[in-house]
Amino acid sequence: EVQLQASGGGLVQAGGSLRLSCAASGFTADDYAIGWFRQAPGKEREGVSCISTSDGSTYYADSVKGRFTISRDNAKNTVYLQMNSLKPEDTAVYYCAAARMAYGSSLAGSYSYWGQGTQVTVSS
Repeated sequence: EVQLQASGGGLVQAGGSLRLSCAASGFTADDYAIGWFRQAPGKEREGVSCISTSDGSTYYADSVKGRFTISRDNAKNTVYLQMNSLKPEDTAVYYCAAARMAYGSSLAGSYSYWGQGTQVTVSS
């Protein structure tokens, strides 16, 4: 059974950092592209970052570029999202998602498997 578990969320002050983890089971993460998405109340789910399986290339939404870093530890079958310089507007539920494709996508519909999400709250 393919499962993803997102963790690492919490409450942090603006300017602080959090490291989210996406632990995969039932498949090998290096065969899948992994994406991070977030959804705030009243807003649609938006792509935050993704990492490919083909060449390790990454994507970042403009809103997080330079602050967030996605990485993959194949030995642990885990993908991380290091979030620095957090802003209140980063507050959302963060989801990780996976799809068997060479390159990541910023479109939620591209992903077949989803984690349960982890809440990130950034206070001002």
